[in-house]
Amino acid sequence: MAISKAKKAEKIKQLAGELEGSTTAIIGTFSKLTVAKDFELRKVIRATGGKYRVVKNKLAAISGTGTQIETALKGLKGVNSVAFTDGDPVALAKVFAKWAGENAEFEFKLGIVDGKLLDAEEVKALAAMPGKDEIFAKLLFLINAPAQRLATVINATGRDLAVVLNQGVEKEKFAGAA
Repeated sequence: MAISKAKKAEKIKQLAGELEGSTTAIIGTFSKLTVAKDFELRKVIRATGGKYRVVKNKLAAISGTGTQIETALKGLKGVNSVAFTDGDPVALAKVFAKWAGENAEFEFKLGIVDGKLLDAEEVKALAAMPGKDEIFAKLLFLINAPAQRLATVINATGRDLAVVLNQGVEKEKFAGAA
């Protein structure tokens, strides 16, 4: 079914607006994807703050012009879909990789993160990385650990003195001549 030029221009404008602020895109291909599974995938990607579109290759290339993910959208062949976000690229890759692992109908083609093109294996490696929240938690632990150890050492001296005094009182070592 042919699409009119006005409809194409409208789709290009809409997709270009969505892609404008995107820093990350993951492109994949699928076969025999049911509507229910497509809906499930869209829901999972929306939960991470991303968007998912099945795209016409030529319209995607035109829409991506001037964006950070332009190089990923050039020269696409076959049936393609794109998931994109301006948020955490690892979170998007994680949920997308998990879903693709559970559904054999889908496979990764390529991705782009902050202008760097990734092949399918690198997209899977990105999904294996810790997320932004996990990295922040580890960093805060590392920042907090020395202060926590210092407080433990400082408290240990007083605690040890109290234990020694308590043992002396229990054994009546401090009993004076009365």
